[in-house]
Amino acid sequence: MAGSNPRAARVAALIKRVIAESVEFHLHDERLANVTITDVRVTNDLQIAKVYWTQLGTDGKERGERDRAQKALRQAAGRLRSHVGAKAGLRLTPQLRFIYDKVPQEAHEIEDILSVARHRDAELEKTRSTASYAGESNPYRHDDEPDNDQDGFGQDGVDDDDDDSDTDDFDE
Repeated sequence: MAGSNPRAARVAALIKRVIAESVEFHLHDERLANVTITDVRVTNDLQIAKVYWTQLGTDGKERGERDRAQKALRQAAGRLRSHVGAKAGLRLTPQLRFIYDKVPQEAHEIEDILSVARHRDAELEKTRSTASYAGESNPYRHDDEPDNDQDGFGQDGVDDDDDDSDTDDFDE
């Protein structure tokens, strides 16, 4: 595809502009109503141009309108190639291949999925804001227990008990 070849990128931009203009102003075909040229990719040898297009259709009739537009673009490929050749001034005019661009449709599907996720997040946040603990906020902390360690040693590690009853004297 266009890749790193700057000439192929310039030719692709020119082809996109010429085809979009031709579809809008020169081709008087009702089947091409609402057709938009979204991208053109040209091979590095400038032999083939893949023209990506999309169409805004009427709800429920998108598939039929898309099929009719695809057929109209194939029929007009020779005339569009002539327009490209006249404007581009290339020795060889690339062959035009028309490919329906599914990216806008997929973008709408992704946007719908994100919208549902945002709605669920809002509901979850609403539930969290009014939620309370079923029991205590910290079920492992009890107010009747002292704050120091339970092992009988203070912070310095010295036995806090005053009586020495638990120590045994050994006879040596």
